[in-house]
Amino acid sequence: MTIYVDSSFFVSIYLADVHSPKALAFVKSHPRLWVTPLHIAECFHAFTQQAFFGKITSPMAEKLCEQLHRDRADNLWLETTIPERALELCAELARRHGSTLGVRTLDSLHVACALELKADRFWTFDDRQAKLARAEGLKTM
Repeated sequence: MTIYVDSSFFVSIYLADVHSPKALAFVKSHPRLWVTPLHIAECFHAFTQQAFFGKITSPMAEKLCEQLHRDRADNLWLETTIPERALELCAELARRHGSTLGVRTLDSLHVACALELKADRFWTFDDRQAKLARAEGLKTM
């Protein structure tokens, strides 16, 4: 079984939120998840935004970034690039589903990556993103 998760799922693994217990439980049962440069960029932004809004300290945000780097270096995640056709497919998904599902660019890009990587499952806590994934034949949580 191949599983693609969106960036917010990764954030919930590293930074405690309402979804963290579920994210951590899923990771324990399926620990090998893909991570792309898109995930890394979005996670780092999420960590530092939490510091900007005063929910965590800047040193804590830096520790979270470092932990993600260590986990990557330890091969905890399956590193991959953003698939070559992902942006084209992202645009096509917007054309096909944007007016009915209201998905954003990054939502479509994550689903496009999952499809291009031939994932069986797509894990997200975002309802619109999950609807798009299901509309494209992916199983969600």
